[in-house]
Amino acid sequence: MSVTFHIPAALREFTQGRSTVELKFSGGTVTDALSALWTACPGVRDRVMNEQGQVRQHINVFVGNENIRYTGGLATLVPDPSLISIVPAVSGGN
Repeated sequence: MSVTFHIPAALREFTQGRSTVELKFSGGTVTDALSALWTACPGVRDRVMNEQGQVRQHINVFVGNENIRYTGGLATLVPDPSLISIVPAVSGGN
């Protein structure tokens, strides 16, 4: 199986400047896929996950076009092949 991560600009310093990271992984859940990313790019973990092992409130994770907050969270199954996007939340305006 393979998974491609789309990395936002704010986290690219931890991926050697890459906007995408493609990894082989044995399949499973978002937790499994993220674990593969943490192994390849360890600096990303603390910016995406909090101390309790949950996705930080200001970060959204999408598998394809679906936000994992609405599809089972970290237990969401990851199909092969898959695109996982890490997206910082945007707020503000008037």
